[in-house]
Amino acid sequence: MAVEAALDPGFQKDLAKKEERQRMFDSFAETFPEIKKHKHSKILLRAGIASHHAGHIPVWKLVVEKMMSSGLLNAIFATSTVAAGVDFPARTVVVSHADTRGNEGWRPLFASEVQQMTGRAGRRGRDNVGFVILAPGRFQNPPKIAELLQSPSDALESKFRANYTSLLNLLDAFGDFANVRSIAEKSFAFRETARQIARLRSKAKHKKEAIRKEIELSGLDIGIEEVLGYERLFATQRRLQTRIPATREDLRLRWLKKEVKTGRVISRGKAGKRFLVVLDVQRENVTAMKENFQGVTFPLQSIKRIYSKTYDLSDDSGPDPYAETSAGKNPIVVEPGFAEPSEPLDESERLIENAIERLSGEGRSDEAVSLFVSCASDAGVIWDTERDIMILRDDIWSPFLNQARVLDHYGYLDFAGQKVTESGKWLADLRLDNPLLVGEAIKRELLKDAEVPATAGFMAALAADPERDYGELEVSVELGGLFRSFKPVFRGIGDTEWKCGVAPAEGINFSAAATAEYWAAGAEWEELVFLTRAEEGDLVRLLSRTGEALMQIAHLSGTNEAIAAKARETADVVLREPIR
Repeated sequence: MAVEAALDPGFQKDLAKKEERQRMFDSFAETFPEIKKHKHSKILLRAGIASHHAGHIPVWKLVVEKMMSSGLLNAIFATSTVAAGVDFPARTVVVSHADTRGNEGWRPLFASEVQQMTGRAGRRGRDNVGFVILAPGRFQNPPKIAELLQSPSDALESKFRANYTSLLNLLDAFGDFANVRSIAEKSFAFRETARQIARLRSKAKHKKEAIRKEIELSGLDIGIEEVLGYERLFATQRRLQTRIPATREDLRLRWLKKEVKTGRVISRGKAGKRFLVVLDVQRENVTAMKENFQGVTFPLQSIKRIYSKTYDLSDDSGPDPYAETSAGKNPIVVEPGFAEPSEPLDESERLIENAIERLSGEGRSDEAVSLFVSCASDAGVIWDTERDIMILRDDIWSPFLNQARVLDHYGYLDFAGQKVTESGKWLADLRLDNPLLVGEAIKRELLKDAEVPATAGFMAALAADPERDYGELEVSVELGGLFRSFKPVFRGIGDTEWKCGVAPAEGINFSAAATAEYWAAGAEWEELVFLTRAEEGDLVRLLSRTGEALMQIAHLSGTNEAIAAKARETADVVLREPIR
């Protein structure tokens, strides 16, 4: 039987593939010895079965990709992203789930993802037919997969987001906010908004033409601006007349808008013991800060109590609003009974009525007034479309403008002069997730006397995904001291960002800091993996991002020589094998 098996062509083919896998693996191992100890190396070499996902180190994924492309693997277990990112044709593709896991948890597969995955079935020049198998399971949904296969591909979505670096570079290059706004509105991210604006402008144009025709038919000497002004006055009068609240809820909302102010403590929930400090109020929403310094936004109506004292959020030496309120030193603002609605705004209504009389009264015929009334509907549509256009344009521009105010506060930008300052020019060179936090750490020389491991840990804390857990390692005394010094800076930036309408950084990742510090102190790779219990790919991502952030700072040698030299030294340590 052994002789017969040895003579079987299929056996010979499998043996040749196995030998080629071993040869290719050994070739990689000469340069990247860390793959020798990979936990999947035996099954890869013996059976030609591999897994490919973000949890692996880069060189492992490269070996798998090379073997798959060379036809040396019998099966590969991979995430949906491998279909889009790597050319992996196969005779048979098995889809085990109708959903996938993203940064925000589980979600249904998109049409483009399913089409990419199933499109890998069938090797060009080798297979006449490719097969797709929907493996039965709890999270499988064959009708949904069939629907996605027949759906059009998902529209491209821009990932462009306004950030401090892009604003500084655009302003420095194009000179003023008007040019920056023009560039932003031409971006791919603005494409769909631009289409909506074009449709609205076309709608307004047609309405204006309709009004002009009515004016021409009337034979009256009236301009379209007068018709639009008349409609605005009537619309304002209607709003004033409806401002008298009809219910207790309306009255309470008006009271909340009056009393909920920046710096005041409020509480939510039935018990009213969850204290928050108000950072900003926009229309019927309030943004507040919890005791753990996390921000949250919620409707005004959900507020349980309001406390009377107003605290200065920029003064770190002042009293603790949470502690004072918990201790009963911050009295509750008494909520009124709301027995009667407030009085109408008689004076405002009178002014509007006088304006309407001046426009439609003396010297105006009944025909003119009738024209104003008949055109009111079209005029209202014109005003509404112009308002909607302004809102759509502000959706793109407001994030830039809000960030400009933050940069102005910290001296990286002259808001009034619409110019980038000298410090703003070097901050613009930091292509990082949290450039302002890093910039302030540099300006305040917080890392001036820090050792290499502590420097690596500090940068990792800002470069890492905030929610990612890297185990139970603890930061050193030195790094802990750095974070204590940085805490008021972090809080101050967060407070300023909230006030300016910018979402602050989510937090400092201390487990990432401890992991990077331990690695930069000379830990072996296997030791780091064991102590953190993290996937190797996650560690590579953390340390690669940390090293990249350090290299960004290293390029500031012309303006920040000392910290640039330290960053380069630290990057060399962090980016050693197997991090590249």
